[in-house]
Amino acid sequence: MKRSVYLLLIPTIILAACGGGDKSGKKAEAELTKLKKERATLDEKISKLEAQNKGNDSGKATPVSVVQVQPQTFSSYVEVQANVNGEQNVMAMPQVGGTVNRILVKVGQHVSKGQTLAVLDASATEQQIKGIEAQLSYAKSVYDKLQKLWAQNIGSEVQLLQAKANYEFQLKQKAALVAQREMSMIKSPISGTVDAVNIKEGDMIPAVGNTAMGIRVVNSDALKVQANLGENYLGQVHDGDPVNLVFEGRQDTMRTKLTYVSKAVDPISRAFQVEVRLGNNSKLHPNMSCKMQIANYQNSKAIVIPVNVIQKTAEGEMVFVADGNKAKSVMIKSGRSSNGYAEVLSGLNPGDKVITEGYEEVDNGELISVE
Repeated sequence: MKRSVYLLLIPTIILAACGGGDKSGKKAEAELTKLKKERATLDEKISKLEAQNKGNDSGKATPVSVVQVQPQTFSSYVEVQANVNGEQNVMAMPQVGGTVNRILVKVGQHVSKGQTLAVLDASATEQQIKGIEAQLSYAKSVYDKLQKLWAQNIGSEVQLLQAKANYEFQLKQKAALVAQREMSMIKSPISGTVDAVNIKEGDMIPAVGNTAMGIRVVNSDALKVQANLGENYLGQVHDGDPVNLVFEGRQDTMRTKLTYVSKAVDPISRAFQVEVRLGNNSKLHPNMSCKMQIANYQNSKAIVIPVNVIQKTAEGEMVFVADGNKAKSVMIKSGRSSNGYAEVLSGLNPGDKVITEGYEEVDNGELISVE
């Protein structure tokens, strides 16, 4: 009996189990369908947003400035500090030592050749001159009297010749003393302008001349600009090379040519001198300073770009050019550079539009707008 009951219960349990499993599966399937629909909706929204963002990005362009390169003259320069000097620039000094009694000129005064600039103490020589003048006066009077007597056939010829010789000797003595007095005067050897007075009244100038003690006179009618270049530039600059003289304080630039290049190197400074002769120029004055830019290379058909737009990469030098409405990276090879510009030896062609502003913000293929 019990066995029959058990047998009847087993199918019932199995049917119950089968029926419960069916309901759970349908619930899971419904949940899965719901999630798939939600995912499809999210995917659709994501796709729309991505498309929208892509559309926005495609319309965004980086503003840039460009320069269209064309063949032009390019020069590279050797730059050095230089000074304006007079073609005639001398330090006037006395020929003998002594104490400075008087200074007769001041800085900026125009003087003539041979003009006395200062006087040293020559009182001893002055006394000698006064003494010799008395003897000279006596010798002259004796000579004159003997000449008159000799004209009347009175006296001897020997006495007349002795008187003449004594008179001429006294004349020579006075002339020597006057010359000695002249040596104690500082006279200008040239006509020009007093540029510096390096002595004052009361100074003792030694007998062995001190080249720093004197009065400098410069002839401003013949000016020149001089500079010293290191020996490594020897052979790189030549007479006739174009030169720019840049006077920064006056914001002025003179374009001229190199007129002299020294062929020897100074053994101490290891430099050689170059100069530009200017002649008379009322705008310039001795001792002014300027920058001398000597053009030691020139290419009349060069492609030139600003140095700062050249970017260094692992592959070499690169610049960005405007290719339609996009930035394009171009590998180049640069040559000499000068004054902020570089010569391009290869990589660019006439008409290329090199990006000069905004190049830091772009990459190859990015959209640009040329301003």
